[in-house]
Amino acid sequence: MSPLLDVSGLTKRYGGVTANADIVFDVNEGEIVGIIGPNGAGKSTLFDLITGFQQPDGGRVLLDGHDITGLRPDRISRLGVARTFQKLKPFIDLTVTENVIVGALAHTSDMKTARDRALESLAFVDLLEKRNNFARELSTGQRKRLELARALAMSPRLILMDEVTGGVDQRSIVGLIALVLELKQRGVTVVMIEHNMQVIMRLADRILALHAGRPIAFGAPEQVRSEPAVVDAYLGTVTDAA
Repeated sequence: MSPLLDVSGLTKRYGGVTANADIVFDVNEGEIVGIIGPNGAGKSTLFDLITGFQQPDGGRVLLDGHDITGLRPDRISRLGVARTFQKLKPFIDLTVTENVIVGALAHTSDMKTARDRALESLAFVDLLEKRNNFARELSTGQRKRLELARALAMSPRLILMDEVTGGVDQRSIVGLIALVLELKQRGVTVVMIEHNMQVIMRLADRILALHAGRPIAFGAPEQVRSEPAVVDAYLGTVTDAA
């Protein structure tokens, strides 16, 4: 069986700086793959390249065997790829429901269908009771859930999640972990960037480690955790946090 996502040789340069260099990894359907690396390792740039927000200088991205390299973000989204962002930017003057409807309308022009999908997604992320609140009234943890609901309203096969637990309290982290596991149970394939090593070691089936834009390890969590290059990149913090 071919992977759902297959990244081969993906490279991005900004002048003399290489943000991503020959990134190679794949993601099987129903799998959770984690992306780790120190700040500046090229993790978010990698997501930008996969989802069409930036154009690569080399390499290719296959989705279910079809080349999507360099397509516009809206076309990639319509093929079943959704994304959440590290920097949360909800439409603060829209209600929670209206924010999610915006996501749903990327895949349907029928307002009733979009609203139904929005409410279903809000129920999944446990924000239904906040559906009539304005987005500006939500806490950081709730905004993370709103971001996820908006992505889910697109009915994705694959979702890329950037720092899903970043900036939230420990209690919220537990709930967000449960949501990611439930996504997997529902058959959604997940690629997630995560700084919290305990979280990523618990959730991921496989982990890609990046350092200075280059892949230094890819495999099962235990294998990656013990890789000398990963330990060196984290100055030992991977082992300490596990």
